[in-house]
Amino acid sequence: MRVKPLPVKASGRPAGSATVQQIHRALSASLERTSARETSICAALSGGVDSVVLLHGLTAIARQSGLTLTALHVNHGLSPSAYRWERNCRTLCSRLRVPLTVKRVKVPARRKHGLESAARTARYAALATSRADFVALAHQVDDQAETVLMNLLRGAGLRGAAAMPEVGELPTLEDSPDREDAPRALRPLLGVPREAIVAYAIANRLHWDEDESNADESLSRNWLRRNVAPILAARYPRWRESLARAASHFGEAEAMLAVNAIDRLPVERLREATKARARLLLRDFLRAGGARAPDARRLDEMLRQVLGGGANVEILHDGKVLRRYRDELALQIPASFEGEVVFHPSKGAGIDAAKLNAQPVTIRARQGGERLRLAANRPSRTLKNLFQESGIPPWERDRLPLVYSGDELVWVPGLGIAAGYRAAKARAGLVPEWLRGPREAPAGPPKG
Repeated sequence: MRVKPLPVKASGRPAGSATVQQIHRALSASLERTSARETSICAALSGGVDSVVLLHGLTAIARQSGLTLTALHVNHGLSPSAYRWERNCRTLCSRLRVPLTVKRVKVPARRKHGLESAARTARYAALATSRADFVALAHQVDDQAETVLMNLLRGAGLRGAAAMPEVGELPTLEDSPDREDAPRALRPLLGVPREAIVAYAIANRLHWDEDESNADESLSRNWLRRNVAPILAARYPRWRESLARAASHFGEAEAMLAVNAIDRLPVERLREATKARARLLLRDFLRAGGARAPDARRLDEMLRQVLGGGANVEILHDGKVLRRYRDELALQIPASFEGEVVFHPSKGAGIDAAKLNAQPVTIRARQGGERLRLAANRPSRTLKNLFQESGIPPWERDRLPLVYSGDELVWVPGLGIAAGYRAAKARAGLVPEWLRGPREAPAGPPKG
């Protein structure tokens, strides 16, 4: 494998043994953060300096932990040097004693979005065939900053501005079959600058290949890297770190906006998943609910409790309560009813306005023993029984606002409107809606 000793500019960044420690610390911290230390990882190995350093660093960690490490090289056959790169990857993996799989792929002759995009799609599709828990990608802070800049120039929204997550789904072909055990993408070098990676390679006498296409300025990323990046660096020396940090903030904002989309997690999904995937599922669920991700030891303990603690489990975490009920997990704010009930005017729907206002309207908390008749041809039933049939968890029942007209119960969120108070056709009605407090899922449309 040919040495490509790229110059390391004097930038105040660590070199030599300090750089080696920096890379190892970054890898170890990422594996700990993502609960990937004792899993199986397949390193995507192109033969370039980033992926060579990634594989070398992971090899050192694998020798000291329960990590199972393999590598996968994708040969597109597009470059005259493609088969030399493949041989060099085989040589490196043989020296490091890491099992290597080589996938030779064909890039379609007819390409909708150009050669670079087609090659990237084929590469990810090949990587997705790995049976490892994670596919480790060698993206670093420069790649992240360039991706943010390119996405913003394309007019991307919040997701595009968030660029590449440290751990997430691995892009695949649109027609690829979904796999429950598909590997997830892991980018453990995302916070490491390119200079530090090159310095690590030189310090460890690593050999790598340089893709000649990196000099092709017809490709947008290369043009930005060669023409725009030096100008930004002259005025803003840490522009890459700043954009990478902004991407992290954008990612957190996107996760917060998605809170209401993930309000339940089936326990069965955790039970059927591998240990690594179960950790990720629970970790992502907690973060989507606005809670900080726990450390690996705490996460394992939470999994142990929700999987083996019986039908009703409550775990206090980061000011919230993780609860299991009827084989589903929910993350709740441990507080009494908060929010407000609003009434939307309508015709022939909702609560009959005249009947509702015939007596003083009040909103009360549940006391126990309340009854509600939802059908005119059926007797009234206790809220307890109706809640059980509707699958409303016990911890939510006392938080529900009950609407009364005088002493008669008229409406309960999640159950519906009392039969005698429903607005008939052409009658003025009021459709009730419970607007919950922050970070809670909407109550949904009223039944009946």
